[in-house]
Amino acid sequence: MVAAQADTRRQYTEADYTDFAHTGPGTLAGRFMRTFWQPVCCSQDLPPGRARPLHIMSEDFTLYRGESGKPHIVEFRCAHRGTQLSIGWVEGDCIRCAYHGWMYDDSGQCVEQPAEADSYAKRVRIESYPTEEYLGVIFGYFGEGEAPPLPRYPDFEEEGVLEVSTYVRNYNFFQSLENGGDYVHTAFAHGKRLRTPDGRWDIPELWLVESEWGRTETLRFPDGDEHLAQYGMPNIHNHPNGVRLTHDLRKRIDAELGRPLWKNMLAWRAVPIDDFSHRSFAVDLIRLTGDLADLYREYRAQSMVKQRHDAYDVGERVLAGDLTFDEVDTSSVALVNVGDYSTQRGQGLIADRTHERLGRSDVGVTLLRELWSREMRALAEGRPLKQWVRPPHLVPAEGHHERAGM
Repeated sequence: MVAAQADTRRQYTEADYTDFAHTGPGTLAGRFMRTFWQPVCCSQDLPPGRARPLHIMSEDFTLYRGESGKPHIVEFRCAHRGTQLSIGWVEGDCIRCAYHGWMYDDSGQCVEQPAEADSYAKRVRIESYPTEEYLGVIFGYFGEGEAPPLPRYPDFEEEGVLEVSTYVRNYNFFQSLENGGDYVHTAFAHGKRLRTPDGRWDIPELWLVESEWGRTETLRFPDGDEHLAQYGMPNIHNHPNGVRLTHDLRKRIDAELGRPLWKNMLAWRAVPIDDFSHRSFAVDLIRLTGDLADLYREYRAQSMVKQRHDAYDVGERVLAGDLTFDEVDTSSVALVNVGDYSTQRGQGLIADRTHERLGRSDVGVTLLRELWSREMRALAEGRPLKQWVRPPHLVPAEGHHERAGM
């Protein structure tokens, strides 16, 4: 009699389909996040011949750039005695362990063991992970099976000034994702608290729909201003926005361009480091060339010097009661960043969603959760996931939006 084969699929409960916060190995949200390429490092932060540890979604890896200039991701530890590989040396496109000199190529294959027989190295291999570099960012793929093609964004390959930035926040990544779909917070968390002449709050009406890429959000403010933003699954935010400049510089640039200057922003708003912290990456394209581009870069270099404080430090002072939003020195830190940090971190390291009281204004948060829950359930049940794509009609048209922080 042949025994029935046991079902070896992972077993999940109903609660797992709404557990968005935990992304470690084996978690449902973690498996879902790993079906997408994730940014891991700004290109400028990893020079050739250097290695560094990489911690993402509660797992450790080794990220290094070969002497050829190509980035690679392999396991965190050497297969020999388990020490951290990133403290070793990059040789060509290989990395050599600092403990006993074992060396691995970019596929994870051990190619040299100075104290062992030559045949031994052939039997040792560590994991390697697909790695690509694009738009000044290094991406890694940590999912099961063959990696899909890395998505491309042709509108960010156009001429102009490309700015790449990153920051770390010490609270769960999903709080940052939900903030993107929370359109009311800008009137309060960003220090506005504005009312219209007839006494209404400066809070927009919202139109929100699922798109081929994720979500399309249209906001219409009481003054008639409109703002359009696109969100890509699982953690991407794309929208045009105004460029912060001095009045005189804006006047000069706008006059020479014959139109208002704007930028297009593409942000991976929250990539989990672990369950209690995350990193965000942003790519901004400012369509300036020639002398105007040089003028803008000079201004940015000077303005970055003035930004002496990080939102983390100031936000912690706000949370501790030592500082109010009205007392923040906006010449040294952006108030929008302080507001986002303080309110999101103020929810706790991981927000307790069981005690929320959601209203009609939380439709963006609700839709985000519905999309994640739907896809996570499909993944758990072995059904096909939606293939999210960014078609041309979702690419933002040139425009000008002064709503800071949107």
